[in-house]
Amino acid sequence: MMKFQYLNKFSFHQNVVSSIFKSKLYWYSTVASFRPQDASVSMVQGASRGIGLEFVKQLLERNSKEHVIATCRNPDGAAGLIELKNKYSERLHIQRLDLTIESTIEDSARAIGESYGHLNLLVNASGILSIPGVIQPETTLTKLERSSLMLAYEVNAVGPVLVTKVGGGSGTERDVAVVANISARVGSIGDNRLGGWHSYRSSKTALNQLTKCVAVEFARKKDPVICILLHPGTVDTDLSKPFQKNVPKDKLFTKEFSVQKLLSIIDSSKSHDNGKFFAWDGQEIPW
Repeated sequence: MMKFQYLNKFSFHQNVVSSIFKSKLYWYSTVASFRPQDASVSMVQGASRGIGLEFVKQLLERNSKEHVIATCRNPDGAAGLIELKNKYSERLHIQRLDLTIESTIEDSARAIGESYGHLNLLVNASGILSIPGVIQPETTLTKLERSSLMLAYEVNAVGPVLVTKVGGGSGTERDVAVVANISARVGSIGDNRLGGWHSYRSSKTALNQLTKCVAVEFARKKDPVICILLHPGTVDTDLSKPFQKNVPKDKLFTKEFSVQKLLSIIDSSKSHDNGKFFAWDGQEIPW
């Protein structure tokens, strides 16, 4: 993979972490390959449905100069993305990226570097909570299984950090590029009063810590990039559908409402927000 020296805030960076325990960072940048210089470039990882797909939709709708890179495991089966591609053929670019296959992450990073040269926004939206016969939220310690823990950590924590490749750019209202990782309030240790959901909770906690580590490093290096964590609320998606029974009607959000709120937080983010954990309403969540 081609390596470039870090130049300035109008650069493309790639951060690849080889595992939770052994980190190895690779930085890549270029300033010459992106042609529409006045455009903003956003990447949404986990974009085939739910919150991720809604991020893609709203980013494209609100800015006629916005270019969006949408990644998912199976682009051919992503009906929602294909529909948007037909409408925004020149500004939406769909790529295959499977969080469990590191080579697809590297391929995606290389393609973005060659085509654009920078990112203004990276949204890591993928997440796993339940798959029938594979993983279910645990109600007691006796139901905890190694396979569930490892899968949750791989998709919810390790994957998003492996995908973190960000950079500053022109054509944005922000003075910094933003990495926005979709977390969850249940990942807060201080807010944990009910227990349970061991795999999902702890994987989101791990995501929070990894994101904070990257944020501290960006600040120390004075890179024009910030990392924030976002809790979208309980959103009416496939992920939450099996668990909506006891959710009050006014606490179950539509995808449109939640993403609108999260984009408002992203748009208003400043350097001093680096490493913070926000709920959908802009309130900070305790670690």
